[in-house]
Amino acid sequence: MTSLTHNRRIFLQKATLGGIALGITPFTWPLGNTVEPGKRVGMIGLDTSHSVAFTKALNAIDASANYAGYKVVAAYPYGSKTIESSAKRIPDYTSEVKKLNVDVVDTIDELLKKVDVVLLETNDGRLHLEQISQVLKAGKRVFIDKPIAASLADVLAIFDLSQKYNVPIFSASSLRYIKGMEGIDKEQVLGADTFSPAVLEKTHPDLFWYGVHGVETLYTAMGTGCRQVVRVHTDGTDIVVGNWADGRVGTFRGTRTGKHEYGGTVYTQAGNTKLGPYGGYEPLLKEIITYFETGKSPVTPEETIEIFAFMEAADESKRRNGAAVTLQSVMEKAKKKGAAK
Repeated sequence: MTSLTHNRRIFLQKATLGGIALGITPFTWPLGNTVEPGKRVGMIGLDTSHSVAFTKALNAIDASANYAGYKVVAAYPYGSKTIESSAKRIPDYTSEVKKLNVDVVDTIDELLKKVDVVLLETNDGRLHLEQISQVLKAGKRVFIDKPIAASLADVLAIFDLSQKYNVPIFSASSLRYIKGMEGIDKEQVLGADTFSPAVLEKTHPDLFWYGVHGVETLYTAMGTGCRQVVRVHTDGTDIVVGNWADGRVGTFRGTRTGKHEYGGTVYTQAGNTKLGPYGGYEPLLKEIITYFETGKSPVTPEETIEIFAFMEAADESKRRNGAAVTLQSVMEKAKKKGAAK
């Protein structure tokens, strides 16, 4: 036996014993490598392209060092069951992740026994509260892909569970990391206009389904503090104007016609900055891994909650034919709804 082979065998034996000591079943990776204890990623929901994209990035043999050795080792495919545009993707995406050495399981409970951290990718936000409750009860750190939920009341309930089980959570759109945003001094921002597709899905509040991307871009520039919103709605376009408590104004344009693009303009004391183009998933995935490592979310619960309160207020403005609606009013309504459950 060569020295290299002997050392490699000792390393694998130690890794295996370490995993057993922690109650973890080691996952054997191609070429004989073993995923380190603590870095086994579980995925809930194989109904979105994010599932495949994240798995390909993490499980690549030449994966970026930014991903710190984290690998997707198991997945529960459901996922949307009643939203046809999402549910029909599950068979093909399940097949794709299996080819990437992912064990597809039948229940979330089975998944949680195999993994250390979780990517909640289910496209149907109506399922997130139930699914994340199992994850948080098991004490696992979890990234929740957009939308964090399909109602503001569920958003609040999810963060209540995070506090109850003392497990910080992270939720964000990848558009938070759009090109151009990284160079902006947030202390100098005077206002911002952003845009993104805003395709509608009848099971979700209008902007929760896809407009969330552009709204999150707006909040990444502006920060929290929006007081009220006014929404202009047509079949092809939504424009939401938000008034911040400090006098700043931010707008979001959601489009349903023409070419789907993402971007905007941030107005600062030093000049104006164009946002875009969209830079892909890598910046978000890097932040997810940092969160898995540290337990610290790069986005505060207050900001994520306000993003969804902004969109709920925009929905209420639409119902009131464009009247101004305060975020405080929709927050109070959501809290009452949550308390009534």
